[in-house]
Amino acid sequence: MKERTLTIIKPDSMKKKCFGAIMQRLLDEGFEFLHLKMLKLTKEQAEGFYEVHKEKPFFSELVEFMTSGPVIVIALERENAVLHLREIMGSTDPKKAPSSTIRAIYGMDIQRNAIHGSDSKENALKEINYFFAEYQIMRSPL
Repeated sequence: MKERTLTIIKPDSMKKKCFGAIMQRLLDEGFEFLHLKMLKLTKEQAEGFYEVHKEKPFFSELVEFMTSGPVIVIALERENAVLHLREIMGSTDPKKAPSSTIRAIYGMDIQRNAIHGSDSKENALKEINYFFAEYQIMRSPL
């Protein structure tokens, strides 16, 4: 059964212009793009999205980074979407990620690690709803 997840191609990937390669990798891995948009997160949007980390020492740096440039937000769908995306993204720390993963290839450090992915089905739904209205989510004709 197909499930949904959310990814954000982060400002470091946008600046390095590797977002196209990341998107192609997602397609090659069998993800369907249900909806995507490019935006520059406001401070309020970033704080709301990462609210779960509000009490952590890196929160303000994370918000500052995520608002430093444009991002691409994508609602994705495929079988086992959450787990598969987590596997192909690799560890949060690109230096610890397997060499074939997105973060190992395009990430720079724990914060500038190229891509965000939902960590559970429940959070995927919350995150998709944070950025997209249900009517915006398209069903793939394939």
